[in-house]
This record gives sequence, C-alpha cells and structure tokens, in this order.
Amino acid sequence: MAVDTVAIIAAIIMLILLLSGVPIAYSMGVTAVVFGVIAFGGLSLDKMGWTTYHLLYNQAWTPLPMFTLIACIIAQTRIGEDLYRCMRNWLGSIPGGIVAASIAGQGVIAAALGASAPALLTVGKVAEPELKKYGYDMGFSVGAILCGGVLGPLIPPSALMVIYAALTDVALGRLLIGGIVPGILLAVMLIGVAVVRCIINPKLGPKAEKVPLKEKLKSIINIWAVVLVMVSILGSIYFGIATPTEAAAVGSVVLLLVAIFAYGLRLKGLITAITESALLNAVLMFTIIGATLFTYVVGSSSLADMLTSVVTQSNLPPFLVVAAMLLLFLVLGLFLDGMTILLLTVPIIAPVVTGLGYDPIWLGILYVISMEIGLITPPMAINFFLARNVFKVPTKDLVRGVMPFLVTLIVFLFIIAAFPQIALWLPNTMG
Repeated sequence: MAVDTVAIIAAIIMLILLLSGVPIAYSMGVTAVVFGVIAFGGLSLDKMGWTTYHLLYNQAWTPLPMFTLIACIIAQTRIGEDLYRCMRNWLGSIPGGIVAASIAGQGVIAAALGASAPALLTVGKVAEPELKKYGYDMGFSVGAILCGGVLGPLIPPSALMVIYAALTDVALGRLLIGGIVPGILLAVMLIGVAVVRCIINPKLGPKAEKVPLKEKLKSIINIWAVVLVMVSILGSIYFGIATPTEAAAVGSVVLLLVAIFAYGLRLKGLITAITESALLNAVLMFTIIGATLFTYVVGSSSLADMLTSVVTQSNLPPFLVVAAMLLLFLVLGLFLDGMTILLLTVPIIAPVVTGLGYDPIWLGILYVISMEIGLITPPMAINFFLARNVFKVPTKDLVRGVMPFLVTLIVFLFIIAAFPQIALWLPNTMG
C-alpha cells in the first residue's frame, strides 16, 4: 500500500479513536505502530524504538517536569488564595472589582499551574462566596473568570510553550519571554471590559466595601512568594543568566524553600506534590511519544510537502493563510485540549507558516491564544462545560456572560496577528 494512502487512513482512524474518547497517547501511538508496520514493515519498529529513546533523552523537554513540580507544590499551599486576596483587596472597591481581581489572580495562578482548567477551579472556588455575598451576576462572573484562563499559558512558565518549543526547535527562553507583553495587554483588556460593563450596569457587579490601606499593604507582603519565584525564573532567562532548564530548576528550589518555611509545607504534602508531578509527567511523556510516532508515520508521506506546495504556489496573501490557521485552531479547541492540538498540528502547519516568512515565536503565541479561546467557546468547549457544571450556572446565563469577553479575546487575537512586534519586542531585547 502506498505510503500516502497509509498516512491518510492512519489520520482518519486516529481521529475516530480520539473523538470516541480513547486517550490521545493510545489513539496516536497504537495507530502509528499498526500503520507503520503496514507501510514500512518490521523496520518501522526499530525506527520507533530509536525515536522513543532519543525523545526521552532530548534536553528540550527537561524544563517540563520542573514546571509541573512547581505547579504541584503551589497546589499544596495557600499561595493561590493569598494571591486572589491581594487582588481583591486592591480592586474590590471598584465596580466589578471582585471579577477584575479574579481575572488578574487567575492569570498568575494559571501560569504557575500550567493550565487554565485547574486555575479556573482554584480561583473560582475562592471567589465564589464573595461573588454571591455582594450579589454579582454569576453568569457574568463565571464567564469572565472562564475567559481569564486564556492568560495562563501566555504568562510563563507555560507547559504548552515548552511543548511547542520542543516540537519546533524554537528557543524556549525567547518564547516564554514573548508571552509577557501579550499577557499583560490581555489582562488589561479583560479587566477593562469587566469594569466598564459594571459601570454601565451596576447590577452585574456592585462595589465591595473598601479595605484599609494597612490591610492592602499587608496583602502585598503575603504574595512575595509568587513574585520571588516568577522573578527567579523570568529574570534569569531574560538576562541570559540561565537557560530555561536551569531557571526551572532554580524556581523549583526557591518555591520549595518558600513552601516549607513560609507556608508550612510538610513531608506528606511534599510527597503528594512529587507523586502528582511524576504521574502527570508520565502521562505527558506517553502522550508526546505517541504523537511523535504518529508524526513519523504521517511525516514519512508526502502529505506535508504537498500541503506546503499548495499553500506556497496558490499565491494567496499570507495573512489569509494565517487567518485560516487561526480558524482551524478555534474549531479544534471545541473538541480537543490544547496539548492534543499542538501535537497534531505543529509538525504540519508550523513549517508552512514559517515558510511564508513569519516568525516562529509569534506563531507560538498565536497558537496558545487561539487554542485557549477554542476551549471556552460555547456551547461545546471543554472549559465551558467544566465551568457550567462546577459552578451550577445555567447554560444560557453563562453564554450571555461569556460573550463580551469572548469578543474581546478574538479582537485581541487579531491584534497580535496584525502587530507581531507586540509579541516580539521583549524577546528581541533579551540578554
């Protein structure tokens, strides 16, 4: 059977398995093994064994376990609660202030946890009693917090960025730093929309009582741990003092010391964090191995070259190609998680887009934004379902609440697409 035919059939079977609920590691890995043997015979198994060995010893992946450990240690402390409390103390007395505080806090927590869904639960559960206490509209509030999750993978450290960098051989340090300015811009835009909507309609988010200045200042002191960890990671990368791997190691050690001496982390909590981190990393690596093997089978065909040729010879304006790519990511986000989309599409799409002259750092930022938007787009997206079911908000109320923020996210996506320097300016100033 021709290799191209095998690749097409393998892709169809893999998607059927994936949409049927089979875990991505098995959907891609088993499909790759079976169709690899069909296409190339027994020699494909030697190739897959060699590929797996070198993948596991590829230093590009080494920051991922330590970033995951940072997330698991944070989950064993009060750091998330302290961060939200600080934001709430400073922003709570303005219209929509509790929602604004939740968005700001969620961005930092999602960055630390490496995913938007856990941050949605962490911040949402802390903020929920106060939202109800002050009579906030829950559809509006949960919709805002849901959209705030997009900040997480933009603000380093980001697991999605580690995976994208490893798949494309992009400098991870530049990619991580590239997410900072877009992340700050998006936070300002989302908070601005929340505050303006509450000024226009105070019933959506009334003001909370003012907090004394002494308590505000005390709450700033309580978040020194987060600031210290973020500075130790990002500062060492930005100034060229350490590689992302070394910075992740430094951040892990700093956070561990802070968690033990400032937050009372004990042996039981530490064992829990290490165990959860090991299990999560095992799942991630099995998934990455399955995706790599699948990419080997599909990439051995001429499909990727054909796609590149079609795009480059079609004389389409490059911005239309990018627009089609972003639309594809938004649609895929309705059904798949961000890591699955990355592993499926990066090996095929990234060479096409960079071949048109676009910067791979900028492309990585667009990847992260568009995939996260897909995860919250009603009515089928994963995070949308999670928020609706956890916070018991009727679907119509949550759709109504999320739409203004979703429009803001799409506008933001096109701003980054139209002005790449927003993402590239800070990496270009790095040491």
